[in-house]
Amino acid sequence: MAAASDLAFDPWNPDFVADPYPAYAELRAQGRVRYFEPTDQWLVPHHADVSALLRDRRLGRTYQHRFTYEDFGRTAPPPEHEPFHTLNDHGMLDLEPPDHTRIRRLVSKAFTPRTVERLKPYVEELAGELVTALVAAGGGDLLTDVAEPLPVAVIAEMLGIPESDRAPLRPWSADICGMYELSPSQETAKRAVRASVEFSEYLQELIAHRRAEPGEDLISGLIAAYDEGDRLTEQEMISTCVLLLNAGHEATVNATVNGWWALFRNPDQLAALRADHSLVPCAVEELMRYDTPLQLFERWVLDDIEIDGTTIPRGAEIAMLFGSANHDPSVFTAPEKLDLTRKENPHISFSAGIHYCIGAPLARIELAASMTALLRKAPTLTLGAEPARKPNFVIRGLEGLRVAVG
Repeated sequence: MAAASDLAFDPWNPDFVADPYPAYAELRAQGRVRYFEPTDQWLVPHHADVSALLRDRRLGRTYQHRFTYEDFGRTAPPPEHEPFHTLNDHGMLDLEPPDHTRIRRLVSKAFTPRTVERLKPYVEELAGELVTALVAAGGGDLLTDVAEPLPVAVIAEMLGIPESDRAPLRPWSADICGMYELSPSQETAKRAVRASVEFSEYLQELIAHRRAEPGEDLISGLIAAYDEGDRLTEQEMISTCVLLLNAGHEATVNATVNGWWALFRNPDQLAALRADHSLVPCAVEELMRYDTPLQLFERWVLDDIEIDGTTIPRGAEIAMLFGSANHDPSVFTAPEKLDLTRKENPHISFSAGIHYCIGAPLARIELAASMTALLRKAPTLTLGAEPARKPNFVIRGLEGLRVAVG
C-alpha cells in the first residue's frame, strides 16, 4: 500500500495550498484511504466514504468521554496550552453525546428556521450598507470591507456583544483557529492561548453583566437555562459563545472571498450571474462546493473500522478531505468546472451527522445577502489585484481581495 507521502499531498507546500485539487485527484485514484505519516493520520478523499464516516458513531471528535490519554495511546497536551484546550474542549464541536446533545439542543433554539428568517432583513440591510460604502470609496478590500464585518456583526448581535466591544473578536477568532491547522507552530499555540484567555475573561465579565441585567440575546438565554436547570456550566457557556463566533463567521468570511475570486477567474459564470440574480441560491451552493473554506475535518477512531480492506485501529485519527470529496467525479459531473446552474449538489462543506453545522441556514442567508448586494450595487465590480492566499490549508482563504468599482 502506497503511503500518502508518496503522493502530491503536501499541506505545507505553498503550491499545493494554492491549488490542492490536482493532488486530490491523484489521491482518489490511488484508493479510498491512505496513511499520511507526517501527521499520523489516515486520509479519506472520496465523497461516499467521507459522508458515511461523518455519520459513523465509531468515530468521535473527542475520545475523552470513553478513554484516558494513556488508554487511547495518546499524550496529554502541554500544560502551557491548557487555556486553549479548556476553551475548545467544552464546545459542542468537540464534544460527543450526551454532552453534545444537551448543548446543541439548547443552542439550536436560536437557529430554528423561523429565528434565522427573522434575521434576514437585518442581514440584508447591513450587507447593503457595507457594499454602499465600498462603492462610494471606488472599491477596496472585499475581505475587510464586506466579508468580515457582516458575519461578525450578525453573530455578535445574536450573542448580545455591544458594538463597542467587537473590534477584538475577529483577531481573537483568527488566533484561536490557528490551532486547527495541521501541526501548528509554538508561536501559533502561544497566540491561541493568549486569545483564549482574553476572550474567556471578556465573556466572563459579559455573562456576569447579563446575569444581573438579562436581555433578549442568546447569552441571556444560555444563562437562563443554566440558572433554571443547571444544564450548562459556566465554562460550557463561554466555550459555546466562542464556538458560535468562530464557526459563525470564519466559514462565511472565507467562502465570500473564495467565491468571488472563483467568479473573477470564471468570467462566463460571473456574467451569467449578473444577468440573472435568481441564480444566487445555486451560486452559493456551487461556490461552497468549488472551493470550500474547510478542507479537512478530523475524527478519532473509537472502535476499529475497516475501509476498503484496510483496518484502521482504535486510537488512530482520520482526516476527511472535504475539498477532495466535493470534487469527486463519481458524485459531481465535471467537478473542476464552476457551474452556477448545478442542480444536484450534495456538497459536504457544512459537514454531516450530529456535527452538521448548526449555523448553515444563517451562513446561506449571509452569503446570499452580500452577493446580491454586490450584484445590485456594484454591477461593474472588477478584480483590483491578484490576491495572496493564506498559508493555511485546513481553513482555506485569502489574505485579502482587492476590488475596484467604476
